[in-house]
Amino acid sequence: MRALRCHTLGDLGSLRVDEVESPILGPGQVRIGVKAAGVNFPDILMCEGKYQVKPPMPFIPGLEVAGVVMEVGDGVSHVKTGDRVLAFARLAGGFASEIVLPGGIVTPIPDKMDFETAAAFPVAYGTAQFALDYRGHLKAGETLVVLGATGGVGLAAIECGKLLGARVIAAAGGAEKLALAKEYGADEVVDYRAENLRDRLRELTGGNGVDVVFDPVGGPYFDACVRAIGWEGRMLVVGFASGEVPKPAANLILVKNFSVIGVVFGEHSHRYPDQSRTMLTGLLAAWQEGKLRPRIYKSFPLERAIDAFAEITARRVQGKMVLTI
Repeated sequence: MRALRCHTLGDLGSLRVDEVESPILGPGQVRIGVKAAGVNFPDILMCEGKYQVKPPMPFIPGLEVAGVVMEVGDGVSHVKTGDRVLAFARLAGGFASEIVLPGGIVTPIPDKMDFETAAAFPVAYGTAQFALDYRGHLKAGETLVVLGATGGVGLAAIECGKLLGARVIAAAGGAEKLALAKEYGADEVVDYRAENLRDRLRELTGGNGVDVVFDPVGGPYFDACVRAIGWEGRMLVVGFASGEVPKPAANLILVKNFSVIGVVFGEHSHRYPDQSRTMLTGLLAAWQEGKLRPRIYKSFPLERAIDAFAEITARRVQGKMVLTI
């Protein structure tokens, strides 16, 4: 099969498309012929050796795929050969023409969903819903702040927050990004390049503070939100796109009685695949009803993966990057 492999950690120039042996199918597994794969910031971190998961070298990046079931192992009954599916590949391997994954995390997609849209779905919407509902217990009427609001997972968090009945405040940099956040349902927007994030959030909540913060960015924006969070609020730690891991002040956690909560949907989906598949199936139903709109910023063929990485690194992406295979 064809696969994009990273040969040297820290050297994105070592990425190249190789011909490699197809992975062996075992019991309980599914072989997918990959048609498209989503590109995510953790893919870059993994190639740079900065991610918490470090596969043996050389390795195939790619955390989410969409395609057609080629073969199923013993014990798999919810999908069959020929089914159109998506999956979250926790240990990478998605940037290839084939991938073998545990059957439990493979989810059928609607007939009308194209493969590029499906490839942009599991990481963004799975992470957003898992964070807000399962980990953050976001309730109707509460105020949600979404940082990095126009990335793929940020836009998904806006939409999922609205589905859960929250008032959504989207934070991003620049008028173009704020307009996109409003288009995706944000009730209020904050330009954290031009405004003081802490003060603006306090103003928008009448001094009461926000209830839930969805943070895939980290750095100083996390700190600003800690100072704008309300009593018994929830800080959802999704990632560190800023490159800076924040260090929350324990005294503020104490006096505000708020929680700092980790969000790792990939690991959860492999520990509890049936639960995660049920959640994704519900989100796919919402897509069919027109309530969710994955946004493909650009797509590239597999051979141009480095161009997709460059778009993300330059912070130009508004939505999701996808590779076609």
